[in-house]
Amino acid sequence: MAQALVRFMAAQHSERDGVRQRLFGGVFGIFGHGNVAGVAQALDQMRDRVPYYQCRNEQAMVHTAAAYAKMHNRLRLLACTSSIGPGATNMLTGAAGATINRLPVLLLPGDIFGSRKPAPVLQQLESPQSQDISVNDCFKPVSKYWDRIYRPEQLLSALPEAMRVLTSPAEAGAVTLALPQDVQAEAYDYPGAFFAERVWTVPRNRGDATILRRAAEAIRASRQPVIIAGGGVLFSDASVSLRRFASTLGIPVVETQAGKGSMRWDDAMALGAAGVTGSSAAHDVCRDADLVISIGCRLTDFTTGSKTAFQHPDVRFIGINVVEMDAFKHAAVPVLADARAAIDEVQRLLEGYSTTADYRARIDTLRAAWIAECERVTMPAGATPMVQAEVISVVNALSEPRDVVVCAAGSLPGELHKLWRTRDPNGYHVEYGYSCMGYEIAGGLGVKMAAPDRNVYVMVGDGSYLMMAQEIVTSVQEGYPLIIVLVDSGGFASIGALSRSVGSAGFGTDYRFRNTSSGSLDGSALPVDLGANAESLGARLFRAHDRASLEQALAAARGADRTAVVHVVVDPVARVPGYGCWWDVPVSEVSEQESVQAARGDYEKALEKQRWFG
Repeated sequence: MAQALVRFMAAQHSERDGVRQRLFGGVFGIFGHGNVAGVAQALDQMRDRVPYYQCRNEQAMVHTAAAYAKMHNRLRLLACTSSIGPGATNMLTGAAGATINRLPVLLLPGDIFGSRKPAPVLQQLESPQSQDISVNDCFKPVSKYWDRIYRPEQLLSALPEAMRVLTSPAEAGAVTLALPQDVQAEAYDYPGAFFAERVWTVPRNRGDATILRRAAEAIRASRQPVIIAGGGVLFSDASVSLRRFASTLGIPVVETQAGKGSMRWDDAMALGAAGVTGSSAAHDVCRDADLVISIGCRLTDFTTGSKTAFQHPDVRFIGINVVEMDAFKHAAVPVLADARAAIDEVQRLLEGYSTTADYRARIDTLRAAWIAECERVTMPAGATPMVQAEVISVVNALSEPRDVVVCAAGSLPGELHKLWRTRDPNGYHVEYGYSCMGYEIAGGLGVKMAAPDRNVYVMVGDGSYLMMAQEIVTSVQEGYPLIIVLVDSGGFASIGALSRSVGSAGFGTDYRFRNTSSGSLDGSALPVDLGANAESLGARLFRAHDRASLEQALAAARGADRTAVVHVVVDPVARVPGYGCWWDVPVSEVSEQESVQAARGDYEKALEKQRWFG
């Protein structure tokens, strides 16, 4: 059965716009008794058809697979196999991240015996209510498709269903096929046609003509429209169409984390990042917009400012999305369509339309003010230690247009969203749908595997680094060099700032010894050298402490013969300010701490701006 699985995978292809490619780029795996005699043996036997990659952590390999799929705009993917037990459940976090971010990954965890004869076996979860349960049932809520293969012939129906989901623009996410370890090794007389090459065409679905006309009418009736570009713009390769649409019609574009890169930073219609981690220009134009055109966007709380970002009393929405749930959000005119197809079709319906000269002039003014603000916050006068914004600016300035920056969690994504100047649609890769600490290095590996001709800059804070740094070893082993910028703030800086904003003074967020006097973790700093740790994992190490040494370190890292880590210590408190957009983080309604009481008062005032759209 496992041999049939691998042989089937080798025969699958995807196709869009006439371009065909192999669907699977390989399989990551860690082997144990749940898959060593099945999937492992099959991969060994058919290594010339499906490459095998060794990883160090099961969660990390799913992050790598998700990043690989994202970099390929979901047209190619990787599979991940594990043994039953902790190997399988280690993949859960990665599976959740992939599904939330709508990224296709195929998960192949080993499972308990289909025969049940030797049960209970090592690592088996027992239930007094059913024998038809294992730890792999945990994957059900975080998988877009889930199946357990009790008989080898069930592959004949399960695998085509899995491929349907993996190649669907609307349904993509984690697909889990739980493989009982005895069934993996069983034989079956599979029909030869099952292994014939198959092409899965990824469609560009067109919108309903009536709804497209309704959307065009709403745009014609607007006076201050704005476009929110989400990840769907990039997945559908719609950046060129979006730039043409925005420029011709005079509609400004703001970008979500997933959609950043849809516009070049220097485009006249680009107002930068949307929402809580957004620009001042984006905040002002969204606040006053009478029409919001959401393209390939989920309209999460970070994008909508927890439903406070849009304050025009008569604001309306258009939702262009392949996912019905997203297209209907905020009582929008729901255009169920591929982003590129919909943009082009709506533009044809808007011939002769443009926003006013006054609105275009306002866009220019907002844009110029935001560029000046970026220059201000990224050029501190000899700050020691460096501030994070300056580190981002230096890395951005020294990178090439097609280089890729990768990040995921902490305070870095917010400042990258504001400050990073994108010059290529796939040059910005920040996992923020799940904002998963530990994604960065594993994700950077996936990006580099998908685009080996590009330099990949992984920007990671010390908190995320400590959670999952071990894929440095994999990058060295496989010859995929990364440039890792390790930004060390001595703790959980992002949550520390959030804690202070809700009146809690950064409780539990600094990396410090326990103070014997206070009993709290507020003693001296820990003697941890993360740079030395990275070097021990096989990376080249370079250290920086100011702009000049950072520039030198980055140049050396770029020329290194393998993965290189640039370790730079930054001010744990200095941050780029917010620009008016609010995020709903509830503050304790009852507290004896005056700082919390004050924060609660501010919170209640902010709640007054929240809106229902319907």
